[in-house]
Amino acid sequence: MSTYIFKTRWGWFGLAGSAEGLQCACLPMADKQAVLGYLQAEDAGGTLPEKTLSTCQGLICDYFEGKQVDFSRMPIDWGGFTPFQRDVLRALQMISYGKTISYADLAELAGRPRAVRAAANTVAKNPLPLIIPCHRVVRKDGSLGGFSAPGGITIKEKLLTLEHIDLSSGRVDSPAVHYP
Repeated sequence: MSTYIFKTRWGWFGLAGSAEGLQCACLPMADKQAVLGYLQAEDAGGTLPEKTLSTCQGLICDYFEGKQVDFSRMPIDWGGFTPFQRDVLRALQMISYGKTISYADLAELAGRPRAVRAAANTVAKNPLPLIIPCHRVVRKDGSLGGFSAPGGITIKEKLLTLEHIDLSSGRVDSPAVHYP
């Protein structure tokens, strides 16, 4: 397995993937070994090209420094996804820094407006949090919903706050109008 672990302002971050692109990412943790354990449990394999690794590391470190970053051009190994999952995750990649979308609007953006629950399940299983920004998906009423990545809803709140999304009311105002 090709893993790449590096320090960010928020802690240790991990990536894994193949020659085709990224397969798995781990949001920052305090312990480097915990990140390695998480990546090994995801069982990604292959060797990420050095250029991909250095570009990803730079963008991720910039992100955690509070800079506006666009991960949508990062190479992803789509081989382990169904066509539906690819559609949902590619639609999710379109959601810009500092913007949010509801699960219902994400399903519509993915071309499957009646598959809201299936889209939500795909988001919950996203193996590339931050790179594919699942933290930007909220419920239609503006409440945050869940977050299955390590750190749970607490890290989702921190990521949205870093992106200057106002959470002072406990919800995001009009999430459906915040996507491109």
